[in-house]
Amino acid sequence: MLFPTVTFAIFFAFVLPASWLLMPHGTRWRLFVIAASYFFYGYWDWRFAFLLGASTLWNQVWAHTIHRLRGDRSRRIALIAAVAGNLGVLGWFKYYRFFTVSATNLLGELGIHVSPRILSVTLPVGISFFTFQALSYVIDVYRREIEPVSFLDFALFVSFFPQLVAGPIVRASEFLPQLRRRHDPRRADASKAFFLIMAGLFKKVVLANFLATTIVDEVFGLPEHHSSIEILVGVYAYAVQIYCDFSGYTDIAIGIALLLGFRFPQNFDAPYTAVSLQDFWRRWHMTLSRWLRDYLYIPLGGNRGSRNRTHRNLMLTMLLGGLWHGAAWTFVVWGGIHGGVLVFEQRRRERLEDAGLEPPPDTLGRRVVGRLVTFHIVCLAWIFFRSPDFTIARTMLTRLATAWGDPSPLVTGSVLLAVAVGVLMQYTPSGVIERSQIVLSRLSPVATGLVLAVGLLVIDALGPQGVAPFIYFAF
Repeated sequence: MLFPTVTFAIFFAFVLPASWLLMPHGTRWRLFVIAASYFFYGYWDWRFAFLLGASTLWNQVWAHTIHRLRGDRSRRIALIAAVAGNLGVLGWFKYYRFFTVSATNLLGELGIHVSPRILSVTLPVGISFFTFQALSYVIDVYRREIEPVSFLDFALFVSFFPQLVAGPIVRASEFLPQLRRRHDPRRADASKAFFLIMAGLFKKVVLANFLATTIVDEVFGLPEHHSSIEILVGVYAYAVQIYCDFSGYTDIAIGIALLLGFRFPQNFDAPYTAVSLQDFWRRWHMTLSRWLRDYLYIPLGGNRGSRNRTHRNLMLTMLLGGLWHGAAWTFVVWGGIHGGVLVFEQRRRERLEDAGLEPPPDTLGRRVVGRLVTFHIVCLAWIFFRSPDFTIARTMLTRLATAWGDPSPLVTGSVLLAVAVGVLMQYTPSGVIERSQIVLSRLSPVATGLVLAVGLLVIDALGPQGVAPFIYFAF
């Protein structure tokens, strides 16, 4: 079920008042929200609701088992079993074909020819997101950072529909304590919620969909038919598209959660204003960045060992982060580009420390250069992220360098304007956004309704016909 649809509007128009009416009745409210969340998830394919239920049961059983065990060795074995079960299911649905084809090709290169039967496995929407959330719960129980909760609370945490299929990745320590608080609908931050929902709809329906249908899909579909200018603008357009698509989804998700009385962590913070790649990952998909740091990078050793080991851990984290995004070697290359540049930045800082030098002064010129360099490194990596295979990526890079004199009919004023708006909106001062939310909060209910109605009409008029699925549904 997609957020920017009439179907979801009808669904939420029923769920929102029912949720607030039932909230004083804890068990009934939990059962209702869980049922609504399973309906939301199963609307695309009801069979995958059983997978969500199995994941919930599996992780809850192991969390309680780990909590009851006292010996470190037995607790570690139980954790390994829990993690292996989660990764096994994720690997089957997401990586079965990838590893089978890769192994077959590798054996063929060695002169061993096999022809395994490759099954058609449908990827469940959002499996990576709810698997990562469940893993964080089990691992935090193992670390004794939290205690297991009731089955209903955990089932609600895993299935809560606003963030179920594309994040943000909410941790148990962030969500579960909110279940124990008293919620008052009069204290729900409705003005902020409406602002986020409208901003998210504008990003997704207007900017992301427009750029996808107008230039991105065509350029990445047949790059050999396009000029260097079209390739360059197409890459910039994809950078804006994926930002507006994903941050738009999380804006809507956070806004919907606020209307239901829950707060989600921020997931984006103007990533294209980053002055380094390290800064970029502090701003892009922040909940995934923190997850990879706490549950992968630090367990690998983090920065506790030698510098070479720190660099290795950083590169492994980014390579695995790339593979998390998709079952293709192009995603691994995407992660490798980010990992390689992060290691380069780390080494540069280390050389300054060894020489006893202070970091360069933070001047306007350095910030401008840092932002330009970082943005273009990110755009280079996006070519591999978006390309379905290396042939397309190679053609994109070749045409980018060799077709500067060809016509560029796809590069129109509206495309350039959409790209500019998508980038420049990230430079909007936070005070402007806060003042806009305050103005909206001071309007009467009738005036607020009129503003929202006009906003929806404008978004519907500017957006292309139909709504494409969110990009991160595939991850």
